[in-house]
Amino acid sequence: MAFLRSAVWRVFSAVRPPLSPLCRTSTRSYSSEPTKEKSVPYEKTLKQEDGASSGPTKPLPRSADAVVIGGGSLGCQTIYHLAKMGMTNVVLLERDRLTAGTTWHTAGLLWQLRPSDVEVELLAHTRNVISKDLEEETGLHTGWIQNGGLFIASNKQRLDEYKRLMSLGKVYGIESHVLSPAETKDLYPLMNVDDLYGTLYVPKDGTMDPAGTCTTLTRAATARGATVIENCPVTGIQVRTDDIGVKRVKAVETQHGTIETPCVVNCAGVWATKLGEMAGVKVPLIAMHHAYVVTERIEGIQSFIISVPLFFLFIFFNISQVSDKFAFSLFDLDWDVFMQHIEGAVNRVPALEQTGIKSTVCGPGTHTHTHTHTHTHTHTRSVVFPSPHGELHLLRSFPGDLLYLRFHNSLTDNKRWIRERSHESYAKNYSLVFPFDEPLASRNMRKDPFHQVLTEQGCMFQERHGWERPGWFNKEGPAPVKDYDYYGAYDVKRNEKYKYDELLGQEYTFDFPPHHDVIKNECLSCRHSVAVFDMSYFGKFYLTGPDAKKAADWLFTADVNKKPGTTVYTCMLNKRGGSEADLTVSRLEPGVANLPLAPESSGDAYYLAIGGGVAEHNWNHIKTVLQDQGFRCQLTDHSEDMGMIIPQGSILGPLLFSLYINNLCDNLSNAAFHLYVRAMRLSFVGELGWELHIPKDSCLPVYRAVMAAGAKHGIINSGYRAIDSLSIEKGYRHWHADLRPDDTPLEAGLAFTCKLKSSVPFQGRDMLEKQKKEGLKRRIVCFTTDEKVPMFGLEAIYRNGVPVGHLRRADYGFYIDKTIGYGYIRNPDGGVVSANFIKSGEFTLERMGVVYKAKAHLKSPFDPENKRVKGIYD
Repeated sequence: MAFLRSAVWRVFSAVRPPLSPLCRTSTRSYSSEPTKEKSVPYEKTLKQEDGASSGPTKPLPRSADAVVIGGGSLGCQTIYHLAKMGMTNVVLLERDRLTAGTTWHTAGLLWQLRPSDVEVELLAHTRNVISKDLEEETGLHTGWIQNGGLFIASNKQRLDEYKRLMSLGKVYGIESHVLSPAETKDLYPLMNVDDLYGTLYVPKDGTMDPAGTCTTLTRAATARGATVIENCPVTGIQVRTDDIGVKRVKAVETQHGTIETPCVVNCAGVWATKLGEMAGVKVPLIAMHHAYVVTERIEGIQSFIISVPLFFLFIFFNISQVSDKFAFSLFDLDWDVFMQHIEGAVNRVPALEQTGIKSTVCGPGTHTHTHTHTHTHTHTRSVVFPSPHGELHLLRSFPGDLLYLRFHNSLTDNKRWIRERSHESYAKNYSLVFPFDEPLASRNMRKDPFHQVLTEQGCMFQERHGWERPGWFNKEGPAPVKDYDYYGAYDVKRNEKYKYDELLGQEYTFDFPPHHDVIKNECLSCRHSVAVFDMSYFGKFYLTGPDAKKAADWLFTADVNKKPGTTVYTCMLNKRGGSEADLTVSRLEPGVANLPLAPESSGDAYYLAIGGGVAEHNWNHIKTVLQDQGFRCQLTDHSEDMGMIIPQGSILGPLLFSLYINNLCDNLSNAAFHLYVRAMRLSFVGELGWELHIPKDSCLPVYRAVMAAGAKHGIINSGYRAIDSLSIEKGYRHWHADLRPDDTPLEAGLAFTCKLKSSVPFQGRDMLEKQKKEGLKRRIVCFTTDEKVPMFGLEAIYRNGVPVGHLRRADYGFYIDKTIGYGYIRNPDGGVVSANFIKSGEFTLERMGVVYKAKAHLKSPFDPENKRVKGIYD
């Protein structure tokens, strides 16, 4: 039963008290001598031939459509997929030999279930490539062994997570079983199950040979026309400025020649930062020690791998520079640290105590703030880093939506942010993923003008792309976010009496959170009276220039060329018709500059308001389109120059807004202060509301006046937890939950944002017209349950007992008093998902293995006629 090789990572995530020091003595002594043999589970394939060539293994071409730099797992995957997509004139450059950096010493584990539908799809694709496709294409074996995975739960919450994964797996056809301790013992007799709650067993998980996989990937790529060149270090990247002032990649330089190319993919792993510097790009990665040991043979299994991250006692930022000569090399293993993990393994598999260690491995691994390491065991995950230099990408070759792996430009060169967040992401890499978790590291990096006053009122902040945004308001007083304490590592003193951490810890549940009633109050205050939301973290851009109208017509799905002062909700699409963004666009009057509220313009000008979590993504999308189309436009960012508050509620009519303005004028005239505010009639929650976009220096006076004017009406502060609930109740879409780059507006129920009845072309229009003609094969549907049960997304959707999709997002709707979820469904027969298909089906939702009856809605269950946003309250 060799499947324990896949399970061992989960062994060490078990929560248990430290062993007594007496347990450190054993019948076996472990040497602290440096590792002499580069021995890993696949040593035969990793033995290097003596007398390797000192020059490139192939002549360099003069030009290429794309150059991939780095011959590790991701570089080999990238060149293979580019070739398979039809790009034959592509080159991979490896400075030494394939896998020489970090890939060669990885354990090669591949499990299929993760708490992310995107990752599950990527893992399924990777498993198919490695276990089937490559062998069929090349006749070579990748070293794939389907030995199964066993994931261990030593507490109820971990078992609940596994039940969630099991339900999600059913949608993707992944077989898995939640086992009792007794069933686990039957399956794996060597395991001590006395302190377990249960396990998750995935029979078709497995392991691969990293070197064999990379060899097979490159063999398949070269058969399709790609070129793989080893022993060819990159020495420089040439960048040029084109006719419209955009920096673009021109060529890749080596000691043995130069390759002209418009596209570079940086897959250099621990050397990615140095490679980025060659092109003037900051790459936010940090190298850390990663270690495991290989034991002697244990009766009943072939071999056993103990694989754990050394994150608490290694000062990882001291090893962020790895020598250019570092190839097929290892660090010395710190036995004082590693012994703690061995003792945990002995507790789980007692036979280990009498088993010798065959070899040790401790090598570098590159990590980011996203719980992502680029030498990953599954060979799938990537870091997406949009570069300002045209086609320079960092590991950007895999399918699916990888927005959550992107970085904001203000953080890519912030050493404190990178160091702290990378440490915490590594420390929590195998922690449970709870719905309302927030990082403790790298906080208070970007704060809006309301931050202090909201902190004083008990605001529990959330972090998004460096911004602190209000999550909800604690009634027990202030709970400020403190400096990161590294969880007590590196002799850093732990934060004491840390209220924020304490409240955050109480949210670690898959049940209704303990502050459920607080969120309820914030939601119902908005529905019944009035609440104010601080949304200052929003991106705030201006689009101006001679071709601004042409650019707006092409970029936006809706007709935004209304009369000046009009605001339009719209989408932006990619060439495949997928949604890259949803946002509001306001057409402005031409005139002189009144920054930050208005840019100087003699012609067409537009104000774009975009969710802060996707502002960087939107910025890069717009810039790319402007560059590709050659539009003579300027896109300027004033996100940090303005605050943004939104009073919304059932009593917020024109009279109340007039009261606000009069109150503002009275208060501010006393201080001889001239007020300028951009006010837009919009709603994010389904109530009458106004967005107030305010210059930074005016934010606090405006906020205080608004709160004073609304005091007699019971106005309260509300946060994004309330917005999440209110918006799903109304049926408003959230990008990147309900709306992603592989979802079209037609599928997402946003056809009304598309100017298809006009003759005006826009990016992706041809794909939407084709989809409209053929009919929708998938579409988003709203579901409610009568049973009061918490759901958070990823729950399986069944129609007539057959899985047809999963919830993308779910929350509790306090006004209608029901659990609400939105998810995309498909027709199992591959046919059109029509309104009748939805109406005629009986739907259920599966949560943690339990099935609940659900009602499907074609319209929002709350205010389907949109009366309340118009101020009509019956």
